[in-house]
Amino acid sequence: MRLSILHRTTYTYSQPQTRLMQLLRMTPSSHIGQHVVDWHIDIDRDARLRYRRDGFGNETAMLYVDGPVDTITLTVAGEILTEDTAGIVQAANEPLPPLVYLRATPLTELDEGLASFARDLAPDASPLDRAHALNRGIGERMRFDTGTMDVERAAATAFAAGHGVCQDMAHVFIAGARVLGLPARYVSGHLFRRDGASDQPAAHAWAEAYVDGIGWIGFDPANAICPDDAYVRVAVGLDYREAAPVSGARTGGGMETLDVGVRVALSQIQSQG
Repeated sequence: MRLSILHRTTYTYSQPQTRLMQLLRMTPSSHIGQHVVDWHIDIDRDARLRYRRDGFGNETAMLYVDGPVDTITLTVAGEILTEDTAGIVQAANEPLPPLVYLRATPLTELDEGLASFARDLAPDASPLDRAHALNRGIGERMRFDTGTMDVERAAATAFAAGHGVCQDMAHVFIAGARVLGLPARYVSGHLFRRDGASDQPAAHAWAEAYVDGIGWIGFDPANAICPDDAYVRVAVGLDYREAAPVSGARTGGGMETLDVGVRVALSQIQSQG
């Protein structure tokens, strides 16, 4: 598919800020099954951008803005060509060995309930089949609930609650996979919805697990499938914090309000063809 993506983030401050520094992980990379045709970042005020790759291989941009700033809008947009690779990630930038992704983090903490759940799923099956069973099992056990968004909620807490957003389900998968000895990581990106819902309130999230003999494979427990050509992979990390689209700091007091809008649609070139 040829997908057109628009991701807009607006910050509004209750009092002017003297300086902003934001790390943007909003630029996808090309690899087998995903080709970046065009991509650009726009800021609605004077700003400096410094581009580099981080330790996970993600394309990043450090944004610097001098104040006074009472509002700022970041817009990333472009077109991506995608193919269905059955979730298998090939020829991506991989600076770290898979074993790094066995390391637990505060957001992927688990308890005995989550650990037992993962171990009891297809215990005699192959590592690949156990990963698929975990992906399906989370979708059956947890209800998708957009009203429970909390970026600080750990995997065990979300699993015990029995509901959450795609971020929560990705963290539960990662924690469960690591219990099974499978390196696993968080993925932030975009999802083209075939039901016609082009406008979305946020980006999407899923997970990837490393299986010997195959490599990295994507799993989306929120939809109980492996990513196909409707998915655009942007950034990876041990958990949400290391793959979040925007993170950073500001100098200045007051409150901060965040508004996010995402549009993922077939590009005009494909729709006209």
